[in-house]
Amino acid sequence: MPGPSATLTELQALYGEKYRWLLLLAVMVGTMAAIMSSTIINVAVPDMSRHFGLGQERAQWVASGFMIAMTVSMLTTPWLLARYGYRRTYAGTMLVLLAGNLVGALAPDFSLVLAARVVAGLAAGVVQPIPAIIIVQSFQPHEQGRAGGIFGMGVVLAPAIGPSVGGLLVDWFGWRSIFFMVVPFCLASIWLARRYVPTTPPRSLLAKNRGGKLDWPGLLLAGGGTICLLNGLVQLHGRANPTALLLLAAALGAMIGFIVRQHRLGRALAQEGDPPLMNLALFAHPPFAMGSIVAFIYGMALFGSTYLLPVYMRLGLMLSPSHVGTVLLPAGLMLGITIPLVGRLADRQPTHLLVSSGLVLLATSFALMGTVGPSASIWMLTAWAIVGRIGLGFILPSLNSGSLRGLDRALLPQGSSTINFLRTLGGAAGVSVCGIVLEWRLAAHGDALSNPASSPGRLAAFDEAFYMLAALCALALLAAWRLRAGTRLAKPG
Repeated sequence: MPGPSATLTELQALYGEKYRWLLLLAVMVGTMAAIMSSTIINVAVPDMSRHFGLGQERAQWVASGFMIAMTVSMLTTPWLLARYGYRRTYAGTMLVLLAGNLVGALAPDFSLVLAARVVAGLAAGVVQPIPAIIIVQSFQPHEQGRAGGIFGMGVVLAPAIGPSVGGLLVDWFGWRSIFFMVVPFCLASIWLARRYVPTTPPRSLLAKNRGGKLDWPGLLLAGGGTICLLNGLVQLHGRANPTALLLLAAALGAMIGFIVRQHRLGRALAQEGDPPLMNLALFAHPPFAMGSIVAFIYGMALFGSTYLLPVYMRLGLMLSPSHVGTVLLPAGLMLGITIPLVGRLADRQPTHLLVSSGLVLLATSFALMGTVGPSASIWMLTAWAIVGRIGLGFILPSLNSGSLRGLDRALLPQGSSTINFLRTLGGAAGVSVCGIVLEWRLAAHGDALSNPASSPGRLAAFDEAFYMLAALCALALLAAWRLRAGTRLAKPG
C-alpha cells in the first residue's frame, strides 16, 4: 500500500498501466456521493416540512441551499488543488460531505439541517471538477473519450437510483434515513483516495498559485450574484414585480463586478499576483469559449426538462406515478448504455460532431413531445423520452474533454471548474425559466396547475414550454458546431 506521501510518479510505478483506471474509479465514487447527495433530498422535503412544521417553500431551501453552495464552491477547486494537492483536497471534501450528511441526519432543528446541507453542498461543488482534470491529465487523447464514457456511466447511476432508493428509505425509516445513504460512498472514496489519489498534482499546476490567496471578494460576488439570480427568477413566477427586478439587477451588477475583478487579477498574475477564481484567458481558446456556451445552455435544457417532464406527465397527461416511472426508467437505462458507447466514439470522432448530434436528438425529443396527447400511447411518450436521453448520452462524454483539450496543463483546473460552474448555474436557472414559461403560457391559455383536471389549453402550454427547450438546444447547436480542436494555449504568466 502506498505511503502517505505517494506522488503521481510513485503511484504510476507501483500500479503500472492499470493505475489511471484505478484513479478514475477513486474519483468516480466520490463524485457519485456528491451527486447523490444533491438529488436524494427532494423525496424527503414533504416529510421534513411536516416534521418541523414548515411551509413547503421554506423546507425547499434544503435543496436550493445545497445547489447554490455547490455551484459557487466549484470555483475554489483550482486554488485548493494548487495549495493542498489532489489527495488532501479530495479526501478533505469527502470528509466534509460525510460530516454534513451525518449532522443533517441527527440535527434536532431545521436551521441545523439547512446549515449541514450548505456545508455538504460546498464539499460537493469542490469535488466535481476534479474527474475532468484527471481524465485529461492521466489518459492519452485516444483514451479520453472511453474514460469519460465509463465515468459518465457510473455517475448517471447516482441520480437514477438515488431518488428511488431514497423514497423507499423515507417510507420505511423516515426522512432522516436518506442522509445515511451517502455514508458508504464517502467512506469508500476516502479509502480509495488513500490508495490511489496522489498527494500533489503535476508540478505545472503548482507553479505560482501555491502561495496565492483565495479570492474571497470574487467568491462573495459570485455567491451573492448566484443567490440574487435564482431568487429573482423565483420571484418572477406568476408575474413580474419590483423585488424580482431588483434582485435580477443586483445579479447583473455582481456578475459585472466579478468579471472586472477576475480580469484585473488575471493581469496581475503575470507579475506574481494572487490567482483569479476564473482565469478569463481561458475564453481566448475558441473550443473552450464555445464549450462554455454549450455547457450553460445544455445545463438549462437538462435540468429544466428534468423538472418539466414529470410535471407534464402528472398534471398534463394525468398519468399515475407508476406510469411516470414506466416512462422514465427505460430512458434512464438507455442513457446508461449510450454513454460508454459514445465514449469510445469520442476517441475517434470530432467532438463538435458528437455534441451537435446529441443536441439535435435532444431538440427533436422536446419538439416531439408536442405530438403527445391524452389519447397517445404511453410507448410513444417513452420513445420520445428515450430519444432525448440518447442525445444526452452523446453530449455528456464529449463536452468536457472536447472543451478542455488543447488547454495548457496549468489551465486545466481553472477550465474544469469554470465549465462545471457554468453548466450547474445554467441548470439552476433552467428549472426556474421552465416554471416561468409554463406559468406564463398557462395564464395565456386560461388555465392553472391548481385546477384538478387537464385541458387542451394546459397541454398547449406544456407543448410551448417544450418548444422553448428545443429552441435552446438549437441555439446551443450554433456554438457546438464551432467546438473544434484548437491549438494549445501558452502557459499563463
